[in-house]
Amino acid sequence: MKHGKPFVVVVLAALLAAAPLFLNAYQVDVLNSIGLYGLLALGLNLILGEAGLFNMGHAAFYAVGAYTAAILNTRYQIPILWTLPLSGLAAGLFALAVARPVVHLRGDYLLIVTIGVGEIVRIALVNDIFGMTGGANGIFGISRPQLFGIVIRRPQEFFYLIWGCVALTIVLFLRLKQSRFGRALNYLREDEVAAEGSGINTAYYKLAAFGLGAAWAGMAGTLFAAKMTIISPESFNFWESVVLFMIVILGGAGNIVGVLLAAFLVIGLPELFREFASARMLVFGLVMVVMMVFRPQGLLPARGGRFSPITLARGRG
Repeated sequence: MKHGKPFVVVVLAALLAAAPLFLNAYQVDVLNSIGLYGLLALGLNLILGEAGLFNMGHAAFYAVGAYTAAILNTRYQIPILWTLPLSGLAAGLFALAVARPVVHLRGDYLLIVTIGVGEIVRIALVNDIFGMTGGANGIFGISRPQLFGIVIRRPQEFFYLIWGCVALTIVLFLRLKQSRFGRALNYLREDEVAAEGSGINTAYYKLAAFGLGAAWAGMAGTLFAAKMTIISPESFNFWESVVLFMIVILGGAGNIVGVLLAAFLVIGLPELFREFASARMLVFGLVMVVMMVFRPQGLLPARGGRFSPITLARGRG
């Protein structure tokens, strides 16, 4: 079975790569949305799944990245893809500035703080901070990305850009997970007191997890801005953070494949049943209740880990 896994992965990757050839533009656009949420959720998974830090303000870092890219592109004519590292850096530095005073908090206390940060960022954007964010109307006229001289416009073209970034993220995060840094995050997640007693600088690793996860959200924000060519504060509301938190929990905190599977389910299934869109909150609520009762560790929990955000919410077990 173990030897068959690479073959299964290759087949699934080939099918996904060929998807634009036999799907219509709308269906490909749904896959693009799944890819963007997958990128965001992988960044949150580093914070919540790998380090065990409760963060329900991930949309704030997403917004910082998107607005950084939009401002640099519309005001200073910097090509949108060139802003990827700058957006990641801006979001990462913002996360470090926010997390530094509260990094000692645990569980639901940290969760509440991150909710507040998300709302502060959204309200600041609505109020046109520094006269650069466009207020409630947002920023218009973001240019299309160019790659190797080709202007990316169609959903099929965005598909390869977005999912190429997802593939690169998977490779990098798998390497990170197997590194000393990744193991330190897992020790921190499983037992912070024991990790600190073993000589691990818990404050450093918490900040590093926040900064790196937020940087990935910032770069995903750049792709979102390039795809939409217009952004507004309502694209980064509290519901976005809830959806991302849900994806990580449902997929299995700390499991990259599980997170991507959950992104397909949470983002893709509502599009298949659009006539029931008004009942989405009800369905999500029922799914969460079922998961809390029958599988609190998620669909594909991390191997060897006993961390579960849902279990912690009921009392550490």
